[in-house]
Amino acid sequence: MDSNEAVPHASAGPAGPGRILLGLLKTMRPRQWAKNVFVFAALIFDSKLTQAGPLLATLGGFVALCLLSSSVYLLNDAVDVEKDRQHPKKRFRPVARGDVSPGLAMVTAAVIGLAALAFSFWLHPVFGLIGLIYLAINVWYSFQLKHVVIIDVLTIAAGFVLRVAAGVPLVDAERFSPWLFVCMSLLALLIGFGKRRQELVELKGRTSTRAILGEYNLPLLDQIIAMVTAAVIIAYSFYTFSAPQLPANHSMMLTIPIVLYGIFRYLYLVHVRGEGGAPEEIIFKDRPMQITGVLWGLAVILVLYVFK
Repeated sequence: MDSNEAVPHASAGPAGPGRILLGLLKTMRPRQWAKNVFVFAALIFDSKLTQAGPLLATLGGFVALCLLSSSVYLLNDAVDVEKDRQHPKKRFRPVARGDVSPGLAMVTAAVIGLAALAFSFWLHPVFGLIGLIYLAINVWYSFQLKHVVIIDVLTIAAGFVLRVAAGVPLVDAERFSPWLFVCMSLLALLIGFGKRRQELVELKGRTSTRAILGEYNLPLLDQIIAMVTAAVIIAYSFYTFSAPQLPANHSMMLTIPIVLYGIFRYLYLVHVRGEGGAPEEIIFKDRPMQITGVLWGLAVILVLYVFK
């Protein structure tokens, strides 16, 4: 069947409990929980990775953020069910297919979101407040902000920054450089605009399922991506030799080539391979990016904990 044709959204028959539970789990997007690893930034860069208390607190924060983000995905799929049914890929999501009803998705989102917020405030009041802000922004995004050009991507970037900020109170960070917030903001913008570009290419002008994409075009996105790419590289380079928390021998500068390769590889995937639509797919499928992430992580650990 041609991708432009209507696709039956109802399941072959009444969905049983097993299929409903599986559908809810898929709608929670466990693959995208990888984005929440940014909560570990404060733990690692404040040199507290080897301390049991901060490590356990951050692990708890990771679980809380996974639940909060999953509640947002459930809500988003319930709100966008009709539009998703017309999308060439999103029509296969459980809510769009009819495996999970929009009402059940909303109820599950509310239950998970409230439970996650309660757990977040139990972990740390400030972490709970950040979690509440994260949830509020994403709910606002689901209903309104995702329809506002440029603000939609800025909102997505804010979610990544909040993930980083959430880790700070959990470890009582004392040596966490503000430069990392700048780097995270710019990197999130790069990924966000890269995703918009890929969505625009995939839909080939058929933007009825995502009206906001009609506000973008490839020349604009390419210019923004080029500007943000340069800013990411400059900001990270400044961080490696100017952050007072880093070793005085400036050994963190040795990680710059790894970051450069990672960014260039991402641009290659977006512009040449057409694989920049889903960051989590790049993380789980692209072997060079996986190796780059591991090498960068090892280099950071060596600089901060071994050769300091």
